[in-house]
Amino acid sequence: MFDLHRLRLLRELKHRGTLAAVAAALSYSPSSVSQQLSQLEAEVGVRLLEPVGRRVRLTEQAEILVAHTEAVLERLEHAEADIATSLTDLTGTLRIASFQTATLALAPGMLSLLRDRHPGLRVHVTQMPPETAIPALQARDFDLVVAEEYPGNPYPRPPGLEQEDLLDDPLHLALPAPAGERSSTGPDPRGGPTAALRSLAGHPWAMEPEDTAARHWAMTLCRNAGFEPDVRFETTDLLIHLRLVERGHAAALLPGLVWNGAPPTVAVRQLPRGQRARRVFTAVRRGRSRHPAITACRHALRQAAADLATSAEG
Repeated sequence: MFDLHRLRLLRELKHRGTLAAVAAALSYSPSSVSQQLSQLEAEVGVRLLEPVGRRVRLTEQAEILVAHTEAVLERLEHAEADIATSLTDLTGTLRIASFQTATLALAPGMLSLLRDRHPGLRVHVTQMPPETAIPALQARDFDLVVAEEYPGNPYPRPPGLEQEDLLDDPLHLALPAPAGERSSTGPDPRGGPTAALRSLAGHPWAMEPEDTAARHWAMTLCRNAGFEPDVRFETTDLLIHLRLVERGHAAALLPGLVWNGAPPTVAVRQLPRGQRARRVFTAVRRGRSRHPAITACRHALRQAAADLATSAEG
C-alpha cells in the first residue's frame, strides 16, 4: 500500500514544477520533500524522478502514479461533498480566485448573498488572472475560479476541471476623450466597426501585458483591421486603462464589467461582428463540483450577474 501523503507530494511536484515550489506551498523544507519522495521511490520499487539540469522531472512511472493519485483525490473530494450535503448548516472555508473586473462587479453581490444565506461559510477571495488561477485550481490552492475567455481564443480545457458559463461580457472600443473633456460622443465613422478601429491606428493604446489572452486577442483585432497598435501603457489593471482613456491619453478595448453596471464614462464604439463579448465562466475540480459550498457560490454569482444586468438596463 502506497503512502497517500507521499503520493500527494509527487502530484504537487508535477503541478508546481520544482521541489522548492512544493516546499513553499506546503510549508516544508525542500530537503524534507526530497526525503519523502525518496521513500516513495523505495515503496514503489522504481525510479520516479530523473535530473534535468538543476531540476528534476517525473518519469513515466511517476506520471502513472500521479494519474491514479488524481483519481483518489477526486473520490475523496466527492466524499467531502457528500458529507457536507448531509449537514444542515454550511460551514468551512471556500477559496475563490477571480480576475479584476469580475471581482469588482460581481464579488460584492455574491458575498452579500452568501453571508445572508450561509453565515457559517467563510469565503476567501483572491484577485488573480486566469493564466495563473487555473493552474492554482489544479494544484488545489483554490476551490473555484472565475475566469474569462476572449473571442477566438478558447481557454484550454484541462483534464479534471469542469467549467460553467456565467455571463457574456460586452467588449467595447473605448475612444480617448478630447483634451479637457471627460467623455465624447459622435457617430461611427463610415465603414463601421473596422473603420472605427483603424481610425485610432496612430493613437497611443493601453493594453494588458504580452503574456495574457486579452493582449493576444487585442493585437489580433488591430492587425485584422490593418494596423499595428502603438502600445504605450501595459497593465492588467483595467481601471488604469479606463482612466487613461478618460483623460485622452490612450485608446483601449474595455469590457462592460469595468463600469460595474453603470453607463460608460467615455465614448464607445461597437467592435466587428464575432468580437463583441468575452465569455465569463467558473471552473472547479470535477470532484468538488457537487459540494454545497460550490453550488451555493455559483448560484450567488449567477444572481449577482443578473442583478448587475438589471442595474445596467435601468
